[in-house]
Amino acid sequence: MATLRSPQVRYVEGPHPVRREDIPALNQVFSDAFTERYRKDGLVGVRVPFLNPAVWRYAIEDAGGGAMLWRGERGEILGFNVAHLSGAEGWMGPLAVRPEAQGHGIGKEVVKAGVAWLREQGARVIGLETMPRTMDNIGFYSTLGFQPGRLTFTLTLDAAPAERPATLLGRLPGRERPGLLEECRDLVQSLLPGYDFTREIALTDDLSLGDTVLLRDPDGGRLIGFALCHSVPLVEGRAREELRVLKLVLSRDLDLDAIVRLLQDYARRCGMTVAQAQKWLAPYLAYEPEALTV
Repeated sequence: MATLRSPQVRYVEGPHPVRREDIPALNQVFSDAFTERYRKDGLVGVRVPFLNPAVWRYAIEDAGGGAMLWRGERGEILGFNVAHLSGAEGWMGPLAVRPEAQGHGIGKEVVKAGVAWLREQGARVIGLETMPRTMDNIGFYSTLGFQPGRLTFTLTLDAAPAERPATLLGRLPGRERPGLLEECRDLVQSLLPGYDFTREIALTDDLSLGDTVLLRDPDGGRLIGFALCHSVPLVEGRAREELRVLKLVLSRDLDLDAIVRLLQDYARRCGMTVAQAQKWLAPYLAYEPEALTV
């Protein structure tokens, strides 16, 4: 438990665990903080909308003990950090400090607490993302030991029909799902030892946020790829417009076209206009905890 004091922010206490009933207040802090960030970058007319509460619930439940918040003297949320673990890889986000509480060391405490929790869970790499133009953020995270990496690209495809519909984990009988989760885990382990995305897959299915597209070898039937997708709107109150691909794993590069066609078809069947995926060449800011003292 940390208590910080400054002339402007007289009392800050945390971290406390994030609860589902905190989501409206988290949304307000998130929107205010990132709207202010855009204003400082010269985008005065931008107002960051609230996130879908279902997306918040997914993030909080996926993070577990890594979902933390800090409160002021009236119990208001001053900052938060949602730290996730995918086996050997840890990452933080969303995280924010409300504008009037910035500049008093709260942001540093929020980040360091997330790093400490992920290190305790055994993460070998810890990453987060920030916009390349946001030099203040890059400078801030660099002082905490994070190193800039390669950029992240967001790619979009038009929804389109395929010759055959995708095989979806959520549409299969319940008795088959545990075995499929093991297949997904084994595939990831064969390509990225120590990594594990099954928690995100299972949680997506449990919360009805989307599904996981499965790709099997047409000859032997073994699993050779999968794509974890969310079809719920990212922004609160918005219509479903895009299918977001959170994780895409393939054992062979030559199978990319096949799974892309399945994603386009799945997006069309969900009533989407596009399928969106992010290509991670590396976390934009990351470090290896073993080599660093934070």
